[in-house]
Amino acid sequence: MSLSFSAGDLTIHRVIEQETTFLPALEMFPDLTPELLAENRAWLRRAKALDDADVLILCFQSYVVKTPHHTILIDTCIGNDKQRPTRPNWHMKTDDAYLNGLKAVGVSVDDIDFVMCTHLHPDHAGWNTRLENGRWVPTFPKARYVFAQTEFDHWTTQNAKTEVPTFVDSVLPVVTANKAEIVSNDFTIGDHARIIPTPGHTPGHVAFAFGKSKDSAVFCGDLMHTPLQTRYPQLSPKFDVDPAQAAVTRRNFLERYCETDTLCCPAHFPSPSVGKIRRKGNAFTCETVS
Repeated sequence: MSLSFSAGDLTIHRVIEQETTFLPALEMFPDLTPELLAENRAWLRRAKALDDADVLILCFQSYVVKTPHHTILIDTCIGNDKQRPTRPNWHMKTDDAYLNGLKAVGVSVDDIDFVMCTHLHPDHAGWNTRLENGRWVPTFPKARYVFAQTEFDHWTTQNAKTEVPTFVDSVLPVVTANKAEIVSNDFTIGDHARIIPTPGHTPGHVAFAFGKSKDSAVFCGDLMHTPLQTRYPQLSPKFDVDPAQAAVTRRNFLERYCETDTLCCPAHFPSPSVGKIRRKGNAFTCETVS
């Protein structure tokens, strides 16, 4: 299983917190029929994206991107000590898997210059903070945390109505510590990192493209959860706030990067996760690289 990749002048490392069963495919995708699942069952199982009971297997991971100038962390997974009672695998975790994963690729929490969140769901923002003496503090003390304005505003509004645990324990403490950069869609980091708006999963979901003068790698968060969605971009999971918009965003993204050399780095595809988008009939496939 490859944890490291090169693309142009970038070095990319995967940091895996969990790789495990998640939800039955037919439950996760309201428009997926038993017949369509049956047609795709064999290759999904070969790809280790589906288990023998038709439950989807997802990877929960971050990406560390080393540019010539910065060390950048994309999404921060689930986190420890977080109250997530609806997700037993995430609830009040106390394991060392994530921090050990960072060490395994030669990165310490002090090495991160920027943390960039594609969106602010609990499995993408959890390690933004850690519990220290009963307080939530930024896990990466020297980093600036990049949150897209539309996404931040959406969760600010939601949290004002009903407390959103992830926002309270994994986002607001970063703001309080003056570590947050609330940015618009024209935000860049030097000549190597850019935002691509990818709304649908959440209102302000974004992808991040990296590379000098071209997109050498793109990190697409929850634009896609499973390789099945490359074959059927119209399939949106029940978690998408706007399933129709998400489907359009997904197809446009796949068209944009189809038949290019850009490394596509999804958050949740099973290992080795990273691939290049290729055309397959009227749809696509993500051809994994190692």
